Amino acid sequence: MKIQSIACIISFCLVALLAGPTVLNAQKKKNPRYTDPAKTDADFEFQGEYSGTLSGGDQEVKFGVQIIALGDGKFKAQGFHGGLPGDGWLKDEIVAIEAGKVKDGKLTLENANGSGTIEKGVMTVFTPDGDEMGKLKKVIRKSKTLGAKPPKGAVVLFDGKNADQWKGGKLVDGNLLMQGTTSKQKFGSHKIHIEFRLPYMPKDKGQARGNSGIYVQGRYEIQMLDSFGLKGKMNECGGIYSVKDCDLNMCYPPLSWQTYDIEFTAAEYKDGKLAKKPRMTVYHNGVKIHDNVELPGDRGTTASRVKPGPEKGPIYLQNHGCPVRYRNIWVVETDK
Repeated sequence: MKIQSIACIISFCLVALLAGPTVLNAQKKKNPRYTDPAKTDADFEFQGEYSGTLSGGDQEVKFGVQIIALGDGKFKAQGFHGGLPGDGWLKDEIVAIEAGKVKDGKLTLENANGSGTIEKGVMTVFTPDGDEMGKLKKVIRKSKTLGAKPPKGAVVLFDGKNADQWKGGKLVDGNLLMQGTTSKQKFGSHKIHIEFRLPYMPKDKGQARGNSGIYVQGRYEIQMLDSFGLKGKMNECGGIYSVKDCDLNMCYPPLSWQTYDIEFTAAEYKDGKLAKKPRMTVYHNGVKIHDNVELPGDRGTTASRVKPGPEKGPIYLQNHGCPVRYRNIWVVETDK
């Protein structure tokens, strides 16, 4: 029996609650923005990633589920044969169905194919006949480059002590860097490591949900956005804005610390004319999502702050009105 052949049996463990669009008048009510994992709403404990093994017929199958909170007890979810993205997913069709409500501390999932409940970080999955198929445990993944230390010779732009390396830089939440700042130093070809935390904004949608971005040389944006459960488009987390979608959506749930490790090769000019376009490789949470992508040499990406040219450029952390936080930022110059 193939894995796909039991999809109809195990699909009930995925939630895709189709909530009608809620239109809020921003002048009357502002949607909540949570920046502290210890101070959130009741739905936050259910949101996240679940992984484990389910039994179907004569076969055991590794399965991953992502549950996304939409506010006011509403959720959607999606599941992955083989495991979570970056952890075994077979890259086949993502399965999603309608279901889900919270009662007595449990998120109940049910449809014609079966049922399941989530309680205290464990999803228990049942067949339509009520037989238990297995349990999926909530997992909190960490990037393998989280906490990476700057190598010898690196330019440390932020280590939590002060924001002196940034124009208008501000420390918030004790020792984190606030969005909306530009590095004082400029760079040509380089590698950059940055750690960022997106806010939990369950009632916001699309580009309003935890939006920021890192602009390499002030020209080329790698988007930062709460894209947990989305497709990985060019305007979502990890996307090279206006240039290319992600090869894989590696966005973790909001309020998780995430990493970008970016390798940038600057454009080359000869006699004042573009001779070679810039290129970029990006790792999101330790997984390669862009491989040596050619960037436009005659323009930056959307809202770029520096015009194309042979000059070096700064690192810009975009302020899009959302409380995104950063730490552990360092650069290794590669054009010396």
